[in-house]
Amino acid sequence: MNSIIEKPWGYFQVLDTGKNFLIKKISVKPHGILSLQSHNYRSEHWTVVKGSAIIQIGDEIIQAFTEHNVEIGAGVKHRISNETTEELIIIEVQTGAMIDEDGIIRYEDIYNR
Repeated sequence: MNSIIEKPWGYFQVLDTGKNFLIKKISVKPHGILSLQSHNYRSEHWTVVKGSAIIQIGDEIIQAFTEHNVEIGAGVKHRISNETTEELIIIEVQTGAMIDEDGIIRYEDIYNR
């Protein structure tokens, strides 16, 4: 646990995990964008702890600043992007029957994953 997993958009670090939950620190580098994705078996709760995020949830796009909380239900398309020149940090809490990375359904990904 606690190892850093590098991604093209930044990195994530697993802070804690248990039966049906996982807590991550997500760092999105300047101008980084995660894939438009959904998860059938888990929901996510995001808290912005540093920076400013552009968050897409379904067809809605919001700007989220420090201390902003966002809920993403299972099956809902979503993505995070950092359109600033500063690091963006989000704490993500996943809950559900399947919390591993294999549960991701990608719709758009600028990194062709």
